[in-house]
Amino acid sequence: MRPTPHKALAAGLLAVAASAAVSLPGNPAAAVPYAAPSAVTCTPAQVVANGGFEGGTSPWSQSSTGVITTRAGQTAHGGSAFAWLDGTGRTHTDTLSQSVTVPAGCSRATLTFWLHIDTAETTSSTAYDRLTAKIGSTTLATYSNLDKNTGYVQKSFDVSAFAGQTVTVAFTGTEDSSLQTSFVLDDVALDTSGGTTPPGDSTRTPAAPSYTVSLSSNTNGTVWTGHESVAFTNASATALGEVYLRLWDNYHGSCSAMPITVSNVSGGTAGALSVDCTALEIALPTPLTQGQSATVGFDLGITVPSGADRFGHDGAYSFIGNALPVLAVEDGAGRHLDPYTDNGESFYSLAADFKVTLDHPSALLVPATGTSTDTPGSSGRTITTANAAKVRDFAWAAGPFTKISGTSPGGTAVNVYSVSGIGTADAQSMLTTAKNAVDTHASRFGAYPYGELDAVIDNNFWFGGMEYPGFVLDLVSTTALTHEIGHQWWYGIVGDDEYNSPWLDEAFADYATDLALNRTGSDCWNSVSWASTAERITNSMAYWDAHSSRYSTVVYGYGKCALHDLRRVLGDTAMAKLLKDYATSHWYGVSTTAEFKAAAQAATTTDLTSFWTTHRIDG
Repeated sequence: MRPTPHKALAAGLLAVAASAAVSLPGNPAAAVPYAAPSAVTCTPAQVVANGGFEGGTSPWSQSSTGVITTRAGQTAHGGSAFAWLDGTGRTHTDTLSQSVTVPAGCSRATLTFWLHIDTAETTSSTAYDRLTAKIGSTTLATYSNLDKNTGYVQKSFDVSAFAGQTVTVAFTGTEDSSLQTSFVLDDVALDTSGGTTPPGDSTRTPAAPSYTVSLSSNTNGTVWTGHESVAFTNASATALGEVYLRLWDNYHGSCSAMPITVSNVSGGTAGALSVDCTALEIALPTPLTQGQSATVGFDLGITVPSGADRFGHDGAYSFIGNALPVLAVEDGAGRHLDPYTDNGESFYSLAADFKVTLDHPSALLVPATGTSTDTPGSSGRTITTANAAKVRDFAWAAGPFTKISGTSPGGTAVNVYSVSGIGTADAQSMLTTAKNAVDTHASRFGAYPYGELDAVIDNNFWFGGMEYPGFVLDLVSTTALTHEIGHQWWYGIVGDDEYNSPWLDEAFADYATDLALNRTGSDCWNSVSWASTAERITNSMAYWDAHSSRYSTVVYGYGKCALHDLRRVLGDTAMAKLLKDYATSHWYGVSTTAEFKAAAQAATTTDLTSFWTTHRIDG
């Protein structure tokens, strides 16, 4: 979110800021020393033994003595030995496996192998013979005769979820009754890297949420009713006896007149509302042990209040952010039931799948998170079905928008929806900005994964802009829209606890914006002053709600400037690699300050201890 500074409050604090002024980086002597928590240290390692098969067969288990071989007919990727599964031209199965222990504490674990496939099959459409690659009980990929190639191709998989576990890496090749297919493997490796995992942050639950929603609107899109269900798994070793739904938008009403209502709960028993009616406890019939799954369903009502807000309607246009109830997260710090803030964000959620069906009058366009398709509904109505994978939330809008579309040079479909009063030239400018931003951010942090990107433009938004996965609200502003699209990576793909660590998305999105707009941060720290010794870049929203005039200055301004300074310490190339690798290792995961600091330290031989202290980055 790009908030509008609270100017009246800012003026009132000028004298306080001036009296505590220091030249950045600031005087570390006044800071309270930070004692880092003990952590599980990552010792980077390659844990597959004899992955090139040059040492014979041990410790591999093979279905026959001929799987690991040097015989004629195939060649190794490196050395002289390789694993040759199948290739008999008759009904046959070969297996190859090894038990490995993935070290705890590393933020990244990657399984790689080189694979060559040749076949006598002539079909271009039927997979007769198959090779399956698994780790533990998880199937990583299945290949077939259709994947034949003239040489070796390296395959790579993120297996970070298995940190701290002993699991089996296994390959199974099966042939049908005729025409051989050979699956040839070599140089199997499982590398771990990436700093440390802070204690208590390795397990977040309820995990793997999957939301299914069906809603129907009134004639103007301000009231929606229907049903929602969510399936989830307990990832924690502690039994899960209840879950909490976050009804965030009840902040915009009162407990006696709630904009978000939940009723007729199935799969559990509704308990009391708490946190100003933004949290609803659902007691499960039987506590879930680790790995067990459950589904909770309920009827849902949404009433959109008046106001050009991230949840509100501006005349004929409704903006419906944070309206779908989502599961509260429980991690090593406990259950997160933080209050709503409109000064920034409170939203902390895990990557989830959403299938949302929205039945609405055909006169209303309905941009939404995910990839949408429209089909005819009943007379005068349209059904918009949106599917989104690995997103942290779902938002949509409804109204008689003017829509223009395009495709970025990198291939992302971009749609701009404008309210009345936004001119054609401004809308076209925002489309160009969005196309440039999505490709520029993708080139730095990894390919945009969400299919299409919708930008809804209204110059009446008091807050400047707001981000949701694949969907942003914004003013006509190149800087603000580039910032909100930067949030697709820093909050969307790389998640964080937005209430307790807002700098991890806002400072990073603002730094990404500077890079995208060719700003070097050379003017950072001009006229800088800290309001007090308690003011830290890494303070939570609880602090910033009590010091609201300083939020933008410190979290956005000083935060991005600290990242520019880090770039100057590491060098441009090393900083670019750090952020690209960090995004990759936390893709669809959750970032913490401790993890980022560890990753930054691993990227340089310079001791960064004084850097963090000087820049007031704790954690």
